[in-house]
Amino acid sequence: MRIEPFVLERWMTKYETKVKYDIAESGILPMTTNGLLALVSEEERHATQERLLNLPLGYSEACGTLELRQALADTYEGCSPDNILVTTGAIEANFLLFNVLLQAGDHVIAAYPAYQQLYSVPRAIGCDVSLWNVGSDTGFRYDLDELEKLITPKTRMIVVNTPHNPTGAMLSQEELRRVYELAESNGAMVVCDEAYRWLTIPGGAPLASPIFNMGTSGISVGTVSKPFGLPGLRIGWIATTKEIVSQCWGMRDYVSLSPGKLNDALALLALKHRDKIIERNNGIIVANLGSMQVWAARHSDIISWQAPRAGLLSLLRYNLDIPSVDLSNKLAEEYSVMLAPGSAFGYENHLRLGIGQDPAVFATGLDQAGVCFGELQRTVGKSLVRGS
Repeated sequence: MRIEPFVLERWMTKYETKVKYDIAESGILPMTTNGLLALVSEEERHATQERLLNLPLGYSEACGTLELRQALADTYEGCSPDNILVTTGAIEANFLLFNVLLQAGDHVIAAYPAYQQLYSVPRAIGCDVSLWNVGSDTGFRYDLDELEKLITPKTRMIVVNTPHNPTGAMLSQEELRRVYELAESNGAMVVCDEAYRWLTIPGGAPLASPIFNMGTSGISVGTVSKPFGLPGLRIGWIATTKEIVSQCWGMRDYVSLSPGKLNDALALLALKHRDKIIERNNGIIVANLGSMQVWAARHSDIISWQAPRAGLLSLLRYNLDIPSVDLSNKLAEEYSVMLAPGSAFGYENHLRLGIGQDPAVFATGLDQAGVCFGELQRTVGKSLVRGS
């Protein structure tokens, strides 16, 4: 299987460990191990720390420990540990599902723009992929009538991501139910990448329930990376039927074999204390939304922006006459600011913004980006495509 280059990941790798102000990051501010331990009551903290420090670093249970799978199952309805497969991040979960459930010639519908894996892997398998537009011409919203037009008798899978990367769009409970019913009535599955589960905007609309809860045609993919600020643990999971779990488990024997044992234990710790993590997240999101709204108003002659309905991401449109990858490179190399190029998502004249960063870093990064935009406005002028 030959897969096209992963444009976003290649670009991110070039700068993400080098810049001072990463305001393109797709997850919430990463936690430390000390930060996780601080969530535990003082009475239990020492014992928890000793248990982690004395954990033998051998192979873990290949499908994830029973304790972690039970804790994950408890976040769904009618779910048992046998319905859960712990994976190396959500990216492995999606890869396994596509390779187990799809074959060349199948028709797949995938939201677009999107994290490139969600349509590139099905294409590499040989599927006929239709892109369901969630871009600026839909107001960064899912158009369910358009989805219905895309479905054919050969549709095998619908791939959605809600809350959505990179636009911040969101499917409501009723909308997600309609997606599920459209798929089920056509004999298709819905793979729902729920990487931003638990990341609501304080005071905003509630998230839809996981698609696993709707029936056996719905497959939920989750991760501790985005909502818990733990991307370094590389822990994700699949919630689906026991049969599909078994098939995916069989394939992952050839890929990563098993999750890291310490990673599994730390993910379980985070899951047990997710209410405290969500409270932490809310403070970060509120602070950064406030900074962004002030900054966007100050630079409204250059940029336009729509706050995410949920999750952490949105696309920032600019009207400077410079390609997005060139602008992103300039920001990173000359201003130490990371804003991902919209071209990596097929959206030129846009940059991807993430609101999960440390608020002080986020505010300074915006200020530096503003300096860059101002200098470019004076030197290269505004784009001819303004307002398009």
